[in-house]
Amino acid sequence: MTPALVIVGAGPRATGLIERIAANAPSLYGSSRLDIHLVDPYPPGPGRIWREEQSPLLWMNSHARDVTMFTDDTVEVAGPVRPGPALHEWAGVDGEAFAGRRRQGAYLSWVYEKSVAALPPGIAVHHHPRRALRLTGPPGAPQEVWLEGVDHPLSADLVILAQGHLDAELDDEQRHLRRYARRHGLVHLPPDFTADTDLSALEGGEPVLVRGFGLAFVDLMVLLTEGRGGRYEGDTYVPSGREPVLYVGSRRGVPYHSKIGYIWDGGERPPLPRYLGPAQIDELLARPDGYDFARDVWPLIEKELGFAHYHRLFAAHPERTATAWRDFDEKYAACPPGSPELAVLVSSAVPDPADRLDLTALDHPLDGVRHTSYEGLQEGLRAYITADLARRHDPAHSADLAVFLGLLSVYGQLVRLGDIGPWWHGYFSYLASGPPGPRLRQLLALSRAGVVRFLGAGMTVETGGGVFRARGATVPGASVEARALVEARLPQPTLARTRDPLLRALHAEGVAETPDGLLSVDPADGRVRDRSGTPHPRRFALGPHTDARGAGAFTRPRTNSPSFRQNDATARAVLAFFAEAAP
Repeated sequence: MTPALVIVGAGPRATGLIERIAANAPSLYGSSRLDIHLVDPYPPGPGRIWREEQSPLLWMNSHARDVTMFTDDTVEVAGPVRPGPALHEWAGVDGEAFAGRRRQGAYLSWVYEKSVAALPPGIAVHHHPRRALRLTGPPGAPQEVWLEGVDHPLSADLVILAQGHLDAELDDEQRHLRRYARRHGLVHLPPDFTADTDLSALEGGEPVLVRGFGLAFVDLMVLLTEGRGGRYEGDTYVPSGREPVLYVGSRRGVPYHSKIGYIWDGGERPPLPRYLGPAQIDELLARPDGYDFARDVWPLIEKELGFAHYHRLFAAHPERTATAWRDFDEKYAACPPGSPELAVLVSSAVPDPADRLDLTALDHPLDGVRHTSYEGLQEGLRAYITADLARRHDPAHSADLAVFLGLLSVYGQLVRLGDIGPWWHGYFSYLASGPPGPRLRQLLALSRAGVVRFLGAGMTVETGGGVFRARGATVPGASVEARALVEARLPQPTLARTRDPLLRALHAEGVAETPDGLLSVDPADGRVRDRSGTPHPRRFALGPHTDARGAGAFTRPRTNSPSFRQNDATARAVLAFFAEAAP
């Protein structure tokens, strides 16, 4: 019987695994036979999130030049590097463009087909357009993957769980809001993937409370404006009359920072990592009593990002500094992270506060900001967004781009620590994974047109009187009432609340989980751990539902992507298993 590998999920992560299997198979598996079964109701390559059958109005939030599915010589893998085109090279578009998600779906379909074609003749791929419901079988024997609508399981020597982003059952707060909405005939849309949400209940001209100001909100904004027939004439939005009025707020009260609108000018890049690299991660992992993120990890992140920022500032804009780089660098290295000495050094060497990096202030942009009316808040937020757009498109502030590179470096290092909690991932996205500049210009136009209204920071939602009521800290004492509430954010990928039946069953069985409810896996190759910490010999998992979630399944070129490293390690472990078991 031909050995079988089942991959649950057929999106970009599964495609990356197949690409790595194709690259490593000639040396590790030769011409032996292997059947790879992909189980996913959505098309292989793009999967659900990037499928081509979605609104053409939705864009990626990355420049086309910053999207690739192929390894390069920066990626530290044991297997062979197999270069390939980034999205803009494949599509023949401007690298600075923000491609539509349909085009990305087409790119992923092409990568999938190319990867399958690159497999040795003995390896065949079969797609099963169904949901996987259960995974059974003892550790020392073949596994069984049960599919929806099929009365017999797929037999698998190995299984890889690569479901990608997951739907989730409602938490206690969302269940309360849903019950309240049903009692009073209100509209409540819980956390979800905006492209899959039925927005038809949100009526034109009616107020809608929106909690969340990240990328899910941007999709919502697009679908409820241009998606309903509105249009832009320059910097002016011309409504169709079918748009609701969106009252948006969040913890920070501001949108994610704009994507940077210029490229590196060819000067020296910060030599990263400097203060948070493999040695520091080794030391954290070796501590017998463990580590605390706020106490032990964040100070290293802060110092690493500060180094990236000031390295660039001194190199590209020395006229805005008051000392020589060599002197500053030496003193910076000697200062403990977050210490008063470090603050004194920076303030003396960098005269303009706008040129100093304050990561805490960035996380709380409206702290201490108060307005006496919502009208004043609208003007204040428009000024904030306008200033952010100007700065993120001005090479005079290229230290911001250096910080972005530092964030990528830090993210790649922190993957080794496993689950460090959701805060860091949200902070990273806020600074490094925000919307395209044109989207924020559209947001300004919608604000001026009165289609979007800002609620400020510290947004809370209350129930009572048959309506939803939103309050925020930025306009004390004020509130807005509406009969509709949208939670504009993604569900948390916890095993206890996921709607994925296979993962819910594993949770019930007792696999190892992190404190935040993620599936615990062996960082070496992605093998699923049981509650004793023992890796399962026949089950692997990769992706956002695991504590090795790392970056996305595709990545920016030439950044030594953690995802590519994970894919290569898992592919090699799979092939080594089959090679050892072969006759």
